[in-house]
Amino acid sequence: MEKGFFEKTYDVVKQIPYGRVTSYGAVAAFLGSRGSARMVGWAMNSSKNLPENIPAHRVVNSSGLLTGKQHFGGGNIMVELLESEGVIIENDKISNFMDVFWDPASEL
Repeated sequence: MEKGFFEKTYDVVKQIPYGRVTSYGAVAAFLGSRGSARMVGWAMNSSKNLPENIPAHRVVNSSGLLTGKQHFGGGNIMVELLESEGVIIENDKISNFMDVFWDPASEL
């Protein structure tokens, strides 16, 4: 049985290295669904209901903005997780975005 879009998304996101981030659009493009960045976001939001850990905090928008941070249970959990991995955040945006960006199209 073929995996669905969410499962394929989780497979990619689980491979993002510690201290690196990618974008919703980069994951969608890698999966052959350019233009489905919003669906990747929905998958990240749904991942909190899974028994396994999906590093959803490592997926941000294409300019490095932490647009999904409200889905991490309030507070600054997403910021804290990324900063604990060495990612520099200023005003809910990754300031060293290009240094830590991981593109699945070139990395996998």
